[in-house]
Amino acid sequence: MKLKKYGIVAGMSLALVAAGCGTDEEDPGTETGADEESSEESTNYGEELDYTITGIEPGAGIMSAAEEAVEAYELEDWDISASSSAAMTQALGTAYENEEPVIVTGWTPHWKFAAYDLKYLEDPEGIFGEAEDIHTFAREGLEEEKPEAYTVLENFHWTEEDMGEIMMAINEGQNEAEAAAEWVENNQDKVSEWTEGVSSVEDEEIELIFVAWDSEIASTNMIGKVLEDIGYDVTMTPTEAPYMFQAVATGEADAMVAAWLPLTHAHLLDDYEDDMVDLGVNLEGARTGLVVPEYMDIDSIEDLK
Repeated sequence: MKLKKYGIVAGMSLALVAAGCGTDEEDPGTETGADEESSEESTNYGEELDYTITGIEPGAGIMSAAEEAVEAYELEDWDISASSSAAMTQALGTAYENEEPVIVTGWTPHWKFAAYDLKYLEDPEGIFGEAEDIHTFAREGLEEEKPEAYTVLENFHWTEEDMGEIMMAINEGQNEAEAAAEWVENNQDKVSEWTEGVSSVEDEEIELIFVAWDSEIASTNMIGKVLEDIGYDVTMTPTEAPYMFQAVATGEADAMVAAWLPLTHAHLLDDYEDDMVDLGVNLEGARTGLVVPEYMDIDSIEDLK
């Protein structure tokens, strides 16, 4: 399998400022005659985080939604800092290890929810929408030119737990291709449903393109291994979301299994849906939003005011 090498190098620093707290004065007169003291402590996470939410690649749908949330909730002081999915998880991991506050753009499926105790901030305005589905798209003409691959891609459907196994293996240090191959070997019952009636091929090439998120690295490596096992010479190309859609729509790439709908990639689907074939949902129940560690005393995006 040919995999184009890629790397994401990013740095992220968070400025931390001590938070203030207020204490009520003692009340000398009580019914029991004993002194009572009460304290009320509040944390201004805005000041501690320099009013910065750590995001991912600019142009991603979740970034647009985060910026829309800043406006909808009137968070005039807050900024969404664009970086990359790797830099986002690095910033999250560093903050979590030190029990420091951090707010990131997040999504599930993602290994970070298994590795850390995290929560989504409530979104009363519904800016991030309800649960999403991940779709498979193919270029026009793929069904006629590579019918075996088309059938596998059309049949492909798995669960968040399936994807999570590969993501966790990669996060724990296993090579991406090896983690995907191990999952395929251990889940032949599911794979056989996707490949039922499919014949082997020889000397046929296929290119899969994907946005370089941990979830899509897992899914693309896995389905790439399935296609390789029936004889395809598979190339997998990581890129950013806008080019992923453009490449399939123009026929530069054959297919993708990484389109998040109806929200995250909706703006890109509007531009390219007439030039692609939607092969349907391959994973249900995906979600996006603003994510914080469970230890942070905050529950809603409204609380950032």
